[in-house]
Amino acid sequence: MATGSPSPREDDPDRAPPEDRASGTDITGSAARFEMTYSPPAGEKKKFGPPLRSRIPSALYLGAAAALATVVAYAYTLAPSSSPVFQWVVGRDRDRPLSASVLAAVVVVSAIGTVLRTHMRGVVLSDDWIESRRVLPLGIPRARRWAWAQVLRVVVDDTRVAFELWDGSFERLPDVEHGADLVRMVVGHAHRRRIEVTSLAGPPD
Repeated sequence: MATGSPSPREDDPDRAPPEDRASGTDITGSAARFEMTYSPPAGEKKKFGPPLRSRIPSALYLGAAAALATVVAYAYTLAPSSSPVFQWVVGRDRDRPLSASVLAAVVVVSAIGTVLRTHMRGVVLSDDWIESRRVLPLGIPRARRWAWAQVLRVVVDDTRVAFELWDGSFERLPDVEHGADLVRMVVGHAHRRRIEVTSLAGPPD
């Protein structure tokens, strides 16, 4: 007969399965820190557009272009020939290098292009990379992408994010509309990958 302490019963209610036992890292340290931050699901991709202050000028331009196009269309189609609108728009076309209809079309297309360029700015986050989208002074779009493996440290405040990359350079992401959500997602990705996070945010009120 074999001697020794008896083996615990598998159905003993006082014995928890190994995977259910709490370890030190489940209670303290990084695991506890993860539970207090946003943990993005794998494969999620999120786009953050430009802030409202960046979109207002292009929206005003588009509104003015639409108003001009409306006046020109009215003058060409509905306005009486004796009305001041008809005389100003249609009657003076012979003295202009471009007709009012062509000029209105050019302005509308330009306004639409300005709105599209404005909305090309922002940040795109995915489970594998970060992409920064900007528009250069001449209106040329520029996109830069970094893998999370290139990020050595994340620096955040309340609404803005910057990265210290593996080569020692720093990259600041452009301002976005929902900056606090961007910070929360970036910190969540950083914690998942054990990337150092430096917070410059002020103390809560």
